[in-house]
Amino acid sequence: MIDTAAFFKEGHAALVVIDLQRGIAGRTVAPHGSADVVRNAAQAVQAFRAANLPVALVHVAFAADGSDALKPLVDEPTQMPAPAPDFAEFVPELAVRSSDIIITKRNWGAFYGTDLDLQLRRRGVTRIAICGISTNIGVESTARDAFERNYNLLFIEDAMASMSAEEHAHSVTRIFPRMGIVRSTQQILDAFS
Repeated sequence: MIDTAAFFKEGHAALVVIDLQRGIAGRTVAPHGSADVVRNAAQAVQAFRAANLPVALVHVAFAADGSDALKPLVDEPTQMPAPAPDFAEFVPELAVRSSDIIITKRNWGAFYGTDLDLQLRRRGVTRIAICGISTNIGVESTARDAFERNYNLLFIEDAMASMSAEEHAHSVTRIFPRMGIVRSTQQILDAFS
């Protein structure tokens, strides 16, 4: 098993937090509830900031008329309510700072169509810890892109959740171990202590 502390000592790491925003974090998710995911992610954010490591906060937002949103032909459309005015605002527990990298995406993954890769590489980042909602959509899409860009990945399992426990479990047990290492929030905090 790869030593968690070594993950942070042997390469320059950053934390990427996916879609912990008012319009998404309030939804019912599993196997970890939204409040638990937000609390655990906020603890990871604090640990990275205390270690002077970059924190990238990613949210999804669209033009008021939806003209920049994807409109694919699919068998199972995503059920999203009409966005409230505060839909894209980060949850207050993240306590956004001016030093944070703020990324606005318009699709599932945080790399395509954004400057996330540029911002990370300019800071010398080679390793990414990742968390957020939803495990099998935003987190997994971003992770796949990061993996293909040769970043080393660490997944914070209890700081992410999906619309169902089964969707979360599939990503965590079948996909993520092939792209990186899966750890708990406590293991992350212990690695920094």
